[in-house]
Amino acid sequence: MPRQARLDAPGALHHIMARGIDGALIFKDDNDRHFFLKRLGIILDETSTACYAWALLPNHFHLLMRTGAVQMATVMRRLMTGHAISFNKRHDRRGHLFQNRYKSILCQEDTYFLELVRYIHLNPLRANLVNSMEQLDTYRFTGHGVLMGRYQYDWQSIDPVLSVFGEDATAARVKYREFIAKGVGQGRRDDLTGGGLVRSSGGWLAVHQMRMAGIYSKSDERILGDSDFVNRVLSEADESFERRYHFKTRGIDVDYIAARVASLLGVREDEVWGGGRKRKAVIARSLICYLAVRELKSTMASLARRFNISLVAVSKSVERGARIIEKEKYDVKKLIS
Repeated sequence: MPRQARLDAPGALHHIMARGIDGALIFKDDNDRHFFLKRLGIILDETSTACYAWALLPNHFHLLMRTGAVQMATVMRRLMTGHAISFNKRHDRRGHLFQNRYKSILCQEDTYFLELVRYIHLNPLRANLVNSMEQLDTYRFTGHGVLMGRYQYDWQSIDPVLSVFGEDATAARVKYREFIAKGVGQGRRDDLTGGGLVRSSGGWLAVHQMRMAGIYSKSDERILGDSDFVNRVLSEADESFERRYHFKTRGIDVDYIAARVASLLGVREDEVWGGGRKRKAVIARSLICYLAVRELKSTMASLARRFNISLVAVSKSVERGARIIEKEKYDVKKLIS
């Protein structure tokens, strides 16, 4: 069965999981964990990606993140490739480290945001890495300790979580911890990580009740949300695919976009491709990177080669391009058509 395409969009919330190949360890010691977290922080900062919850287990990890200026697939490729190379070198190992592709579930935020924060942060307790809530509070390799104020990682977005529980940080932490503790007895949540129909309908009981009533709900393994949310996400994904197909059939590629943007800004194309530092040339490159990545789904690696710049520079150009389009209120369809 062919792999399903990734679902993503700016601002999308993802629950991401990745496991070691054949259950192998991906973290053998704290050095492995610290390297992973350091690399994660650098990539999140460079791509303006938000991370709300995370947990490192010996043979897998969980992340709750929101897509920023760069596609989540690019963020994860950089994270996992870098960790695999470092891990293999450090432990004199060869071959693949991770099992197939990472698993990414696009989530309906209003319903599942806090449930996912709780589920992810209780992983060390479920895995018996800690034996109590008190030990979880001080466990270093999950975002729970950061939310509790025990540790600090500047890249973890704590305000969106704590603000749900109150404006005063101290009182909010108390309520947040109470919320986490209430989930200790829930065990593994297949409605959060299992099949698409279960997730989309609110659990097995809801599925059974719906079937008894003759109601069948739209579902998808890549999505966590109700049927309306699933339909909306799939509809937007179809529109994105149709748009890319339309671009391809009309011969709209990066060169075409570069010509359009250069004409719009009144700058020569050779200045754009040549790395000129004039303001209009920088703006043009930013718009080209944004449109190529977001609309054509070009890879940042291919753009880095075309512009002869680093991946980090492409990432920052994409982010800058998004801000320019919002500020100047450019019509994306007109820029590409």
